[in-house]
Amino acid sequence: MTHLPPTFRPLHEGWTMTADTLAADAPAPVAAALASGVPAAVPGEAHLDLRRAGLIDDPFDGGNEAAQQWIGDTAWRFTTVFDWADDGSARHDLVAYGLDTVAVLSLNGTEVGRTENQHRSYRFDVRGLLREGRNSLSVAFAAPVPETDARAARDGELPRVNHHEYNQIRKMACSFGWDWGIDVAGAGIWRPIGLDSWSGARIAAVRPLVDVADRLGGGHDGLLTAHVDLERAAGDAPVPVQVTVTGPDGETRHATAEVPAGAASTTVEVRVPDVRRWWPVGHGDQPLYDVDVTAGEAVWHGRVGFRTVELDTEPDAAGAPFDLLVNGERVLVRGANWIPDHAFLTEIDADRLASRFADALDANMNLLRVWGGGIYETEAFYDLADEHGLLVWQDFLFACAAYSETGATRSEVEAEAREQITRLSAHPSLVLWNGNNENTWGSVDWSWAHHVDERGWGDAYYSELLPALLAELDPTRPYSPASPYSFGDYRHPNDERYGTMHIWDVWNRADYKVYADYKPRFVSEFGFQAPPAWSTLTRVVHDEPLDPFGHEMLVHQKANLGNAKLERGWQGHLPDPQSIEDWHWTTQLNQAHAIRFGVEHFRSLTPHNTGTILWQLNDNWPVVSWAAVDFDGHRKPVWHALRDAYAPRLATLQPRASAAAVANAWEGLEAEPDTLALVLVNDTGEPYRGTFTLTRETFDGEVLAKAVLETAVDPRDATAVTVPADVAAFGDPATEYLRAEGDGFAPAFRFAAEVAAQRLDPRPYTVTAEPAPDGCVLHITATSLVRDLFCHADKVHPDARADQGMLTLRAGDTATIRVTAPTADPEAFAAALRSANDLA
Repeated sequence: MTHLPPTFRPLHEGWTMTADTLAADAPAPVAAALASGVPAAVPGEAHLDLRRAGLIDDPFDGGNEAAQQWIGDTAWRFTTVFDWADDGSARHDLVAYGLDTVAVLSLNGTEVGRTENQHRSYRFDVRGLLREGRNSLSVAFAAPVPETDARAARDGELPRVNHHEYNQIRKMACSFGWDWGIDVAGAGIWRPIGLDSWSGARIAAVRPLVDVADRLGGGHDGLLTAHVDLERAAGDAPVPVQVTVTGPDGETRHATAEVPAGAASTTVEVRVPDVRRWWPVGHGDQPLYDVDVTAGEAVWHGRVGFRTVELDTEPDAAGAPFDLLVNGERVLVRGANWIPDHAFLTEIDADRLASRFADALDANMNLLRVWGGGIYETEAFYDLADEHGLLVWQDFLFACAAYSETGATRSEVEAEAREQITRLSAHPSLVLWNGNNENTWGSVDWSWAHHVDERGWGDAYYSELLPALLAELDPTRPYSPASPYSFGDYRHPNDERYGTMHIWDVWNRADYKVYADYKPRFVSEFGFQAPPAWSTLTRVVHDEPLDPFGHEMLVHQKANLGNAKLERGWQGHLPDPQSIEDWHWTTQLNQAHAIRFGVEHFRSLTPHNTGTILWQLNDNWPVVSWAAVDFDGHRKPVWHALRDAYAPRLATLQPRASAAAVANAWEGLEAEPDTLALVLVNDTGEPYRGTFTLTRETFDGEVLAKAVLETAVDPRDATAVTVPADVAAFGDPATEYLRAEGDGFAPAFRFAAEVAAQRLDPRPYTVTAEPAPDGCVLHITATSLVRDLFCHADKVHPDARADQGMLTLRAGDTATIRVTAPTADPEAFAAALRSANDLA
């Protein structure tokens, strides 16, 4: 949240919601109840107020989404009364930190102002409108769907994805629905609103920008440049400013300056000797320094971390890289895309954010990309990222559409960008601003030319306005105009040789093995779908019988032909499922296989490839989607596969072209792989030297061939070692596999056949289960090769969680799975085990 000054008084009590213009298809009982109004929570949203009043059922359940579309067609009004007494302050401002979206504010019956943008705050001087005693405040919102339709009719449609004209206003794009998101466009006061009563001067903004300087003889000094903007209540007197920096061990540094008469800002520089630098997770610690600013009587508090950030996209022999450097050290990105973690934003609390951050960190991620169809997240989000060293790539909020570059839209975009650049400037985790999601790509490939008029399509924002604002307000962070983007004229925006790439032919129309055809420099979107956990799915889908193409199932599948693509996606990889539970496991397993295959391939290209950002970490409602963690917080099988593939040290067996194959390849053509290589990726700060044992084995444990390889790999690098031909050559692909094992790395496996063509033992393990104080423990012993063992603990209890999943065990191996659950039923949890074997 934007800094709330101590002079701010929230007005969050006593609100009532009514309908100014109720949609014609609203249910009659709703109309009757709204005639006198229903209690409203502030911060809050119309859907949630209706739900609390008992006027609608759970929007996520069954087919309720369609039945509740009238909510987005209704113009909502929120009203409260409050007592006020003049405390002698020179100014009294009404401040709204977040209104969703097009609204008119009135105080005591007089219009105060109008808003057009969910993604910024508004401040209005209301000292002439307040009354001693009782006051009334109302916020009247335009109905979002008719409003966007009316603007499109008035000004002309602009190209976009999805069925609503979401790009006509500055409202969260995915609230209108997405190919993973529910359509719940609504209205509400979604961030604090209240009165700010102040005198003298107030701190309008602080931008505490950091740099790091090398010290003679070693070490580093931190350089803080605090840009302080003020507003005076009256007059033009000078205002003294002091900045205090307090280190993690309590040491302090001070500096002072003055905002002179006639000016509204100043710059204060503080040097911190022997500063402790802030590092991304896996690269070092995350020391944070408190920054306190005083200007007259006004105060501001924030935190910074001292580090430098660079983005290298300079041309090289292979094209142009996308190398992110923090403190001069290259970061190999292991990330995921982040969407708003709940379709109703005010339901995202600190505990929910902390759980998602744990999901990311436990999966060995080091970066989250805040996607451009969502929001600029709350302060709590960026604070967590700062504290844990989880890097943040922040999109400006433009996604999959053309946006008008003229008039009021441009003014709102500039105001929004100025506010958010300033607000987020303190956070060391924020290392990249990005102009848009897929709009530049769309302008080339999505047939926009005949739809775009003199209003443009948004390029003036991405190539001119936004980089200019960053140069003015925060030049310490790099900027990318788009994702994907190729960083050069006359290059296709989604060219694998340059910059960032989105790979979506896999999932939409190509088998996941097509990932291996790509050699991208950086992949900022790729993904594959699967349903959520069984308990998450069945609490909202009630088709009888449950069916992949049932009505309510398809309500919870938003991708075009999504469940047909799931079916096509497992063809040739996994057998056709024989039941709905097999369908659920088959699709989840196929998602895990697809993502593991893709990530291991991309990471094996290190340092040619310097990062992958999975689409997507999380869900905003219970849905079949690309997420690794479902809406109820269950870690899907793909999460476990991703955790393994994102391990800082990764061993993977990959096809490679030999030197002879490369020499004999036709000019301009890629050499065909004719050998197998053990690729070691070492994303740690220490070099690795060690011995790897490679075996080709039968499923029942007989070793058919064996080799021992000496290996070495530098920090933040990769190496490839050719596997001897006698080990790599399969005799019977249906019953053999390769295994590579070395200290400090998880074992690597390679199969010559897909599960559908393997002769796997359908009962390849024994299990004993015993109760534990917080659930149970499962002890597994493999009697034959076990592929991808997973405990669907939520089938026993929706709050149950297993600590491991997607385990592959050779004959004779043992494993322990600990299940945390509110109920102790060991045999039921043992029965919830599935593996690829029981599909074969």
